[in-house]
Amino acid sequence: MRDTGPRVNDRIRATEIRLIGPDGQNVGVVSPDRALAAAEQLGLDLVEISPNATPPVCKIMDYGKFKYETQKKEAEARKNQKIIEIKEVKFRPNTDTHDYDVKMRNVLKFLENGDKVKVTLRFRGREMAHQNLGRDLLERVAKDVEEIGKVENMPKMEGRQMVMMIGPTRQ
Repeated sequence: MRDTGPRVNDRIRATEIRLIGPDGQNVGVVSPDRALAAAEQLGLDLVEISPNATPPVCKIMDYGKFKYETQKKEAEARKNQKIIEIKEVKFRPNTDTHDYDVKMRNVLKFLENGDKVKVTLRFRGREMAHQNLGRDLLERVAKDVEEIGKVENMPKMEGRQMVMMIGPTRQ
């Protein structure tokens, strides 16, 4: 079994350690045996806080409580982070006004939720000859979202499709 946490009690291998008491005061440099005896006398554990220091720093504390509080902090940090997803909306060069409005509602909804939007404009067959129509459509999309989103990647051709990235202005 691989132990990932800090070394505790008899697992501390240094010849001498800098000891910090249970209330945070610096006791000084002592042998691990003496520190362990002091910790056991108080009914607490000896936990290696800074193993890379010379000498290593150890603290007398309740290890179970320490582990529990560390897990709570990590869970809180995970809860507060927002995962930004990339949503994709596909257009065609000759997308009609009603279809355009429906797709734009989706784009605006995604941006309001804090997600990035990848706007893809797909060309088929002879539409490749009219790439300027596609660029105009993407510029119209950019103009329609400028209040709540900003264009991160300007429209560029990738094979038979033109792609543009829009990110939310506020996170």
